[in-house]
This record gives sequence, structure tokens and C-alpha cells, in this order.
Amino acid sequence: MQHSYSPLSEQASEKIMDMIFITHRFRPGDKLPNEMELSEELGISRITLREAIRILCTRGLVEIRRGRGTYVISNDPALRVDSYGGSNLTDASDRNLMEYRLALEPAAAYYAAKRADENDLRRMEALLEQMDKLSAQSLSVIEAERDFHAAIAAAGHNPLFEQLAPVLRHSIQENNSASSGRMGVFLRDYREIVRHIRNRNAEAARAAMFSLILLAYRLSGLEIE
Repeated sequence: MQHSYSPLSEQASEKIMDMIFITHRFRPGDKLPNEMELSEELGISRITLREAIRILCTRGLVEIRRGRGTYVISNDPALRVDSYGGSNLTDASDRNLMEYRLALEPAAAYYAAKRADENDLRRMEALLEQMDKLSAQSLSVIEAERDFHAAIAAAGHNPLFEQLAPVLRHSIQENNSASSGRMGVFLRDYREIVRHIRNRNAEAARAAMFSLILLAYRLSGLEIE
């Protein structure tokens, strides 16, 4: 049966998904705040919140445990992308993903330079430091790298750019172009991007991100058409 949800409930479900996918406030196994707390935080009625929770339930992201509350059961990025009516990420080729990133990530960096607040900037810089430390210890940087790209998308404070996060996370996981031997080059470019964002140089941030994705594209072994 196809349900028709109100725009407010759809927006509320998006905000909760941001808490799962972008800020990582809630992870699988975590319990969501009770109805009163969450509805007040989101500025919506309890009825609207219940609709939003039903949306998340149908997408397989949360489940309601009778008498115990609502729990996050998955943070699989493919579930969020599918919820927008897009194609399943598992069906997307490496070329599809890289072309998508090449088209949209430079724009996300551009708007991050225009709109990032101090919390956004600190988040990016903390992730840079984390990647640097992990790389120095020859440990995997993939999770921090995915968070870094998602943080830039979120810093534009445009919900459509924030929806890039699941695609970015999946693409970076599948196309581990920033292997330990190449991470130094990527870290240099990441620092340059953050410097441009902090300096509010939107055009430079866009150009630096374009160059970075182009490099990842080439290192993945794909021919650019």
C-alpha cells in the first residue's frame, strides 16, 4: 500500500536522517528521543513526528519496539538514496559515481566557502587531523575521509547538497583511490580545500575540489570522456 505523507513529515524524516547519516548523532542500536523531546526539537507536532517515524520505518532505518521506544536499526547509505527515488547505489558503476561527484562536489565546496560556520570548519579541520594521524600509522582513513566529504556537503547548509553524503560515502568506500601510498597527495589537496573554505574563497574551493575529484577519477583507472 502506498502512503501519502505530508510535506512536514517528509521534511522531519529528512532531518532525522541527517542525524543518522551526516552528524552521526544516532547509530544502529541507538534509541531516538521520546516523542515530546524530538517533536519539540524539530518544531513539529507529535502527529507529524509519528508520520516521519513511519517513513523511516518503511525505509528500514528505524523500528518501533513496543513499550521501549524507537531504535535506529541501519545506517546503510543505500537506504537513504533509494528513499529519494534514485537508483540503488549497488547498481551504479564506478564511472557513474565518479561523474556524479565530479559534477556536484565542486559546487558543494563553493557553497561551503560561502556559508560554513565555525562548527563546520572545526569539524573539517578535526577530520583532517584524524586522517593525518591514521595515515601516519598506516591505518585505514576511509571512515574519516567519507566523513570529511560529507562535512563539506553539509557546510553548504543546503539540504539537497547534504543528500550527497550517502553517495560520497559509498563512492569513497568502493573506490579506495586514497590508499596509504597516495594519501599524502590527497591530504595536501584536502588542506588546500579547507583553507579556501575558511578564507571564504568560493571559486578557489570549487576549483580545488574539481582538481581533487579529477585526480581520484584518474587514479581509479577510469578514462574521462
